[in-house]
Amino acid sequence: MARIQSHDELEVYKLAYDTAMKIFELSKSFPKEETYSLTDQMRRSSRAVCSAIAEAWRRRRYEAAFVNKLNEAEAEAAETQTWIKFALDCEYLGKDNGNELYKSYDFVIGKLVNMIRNPNPWILKDEI
Repeated sequence: MARIQSHDELEVYKLAYDTAMKIFELSKSFPKEETYSLTDQMRRSSRAVCSAIAEAWRRRRYEAAFVNKLNEAEAEAAETQTWIKFALDCEYLGKDNGNELYKSYDFVIGKLVNMIRNPNPWILKDEI
């Protein structure tokens, strides 16, 4: 297995990014009155998952900083799930799309929790 050189090679990042892009596309059809509330919040939190993963990757010299950023990514993913539920209940998202997005974040959260529980393979070691 090739060594991962960048955050955008991480499976969890790819999944979070792809799901954020789906949210962007699907939210284009949300009502205009939701532009500065639900639509904006959903887009921001979904993108924040990706940015927190990227930051975690660059902080992996320090386990506590790495895990902290992964925790932030997990929290943003859970927030995004909440916005997805609102979009479903307001009938802005179809059930199939909403459930698919929600499940994608279940996978993202699961992958993040695994990294949080076992950060050692990801932490940079001082190489002499």
